[in-house]
Amino acid sequence: MTPEAAVERQVVRYRRMTGEQRLKIALDLHEFACNIAREGIRRQFPEATDDDVEERLRRRIELSRQ
Repeated sequence: MTPEAAVERQVVRYRRMTGEQRLKIALDLHEFACNIAREGIRRQFPEATDDDVEERLRRRIELSRQ
């Protein structure tokens, strides 16, 4: 299967889903991305507390919106 065909197949699947199902996927992907970012922050700042990590994550998200 080509990458284009795979994308088209996935789009067809998404269209068959309810809005609630698509929203759950989006929220799960967001949480997954945040967890990856948290791990990166922890590696970059091993001394950071959980609160520090969350604050740095919030700042990164805010910067990405600009």
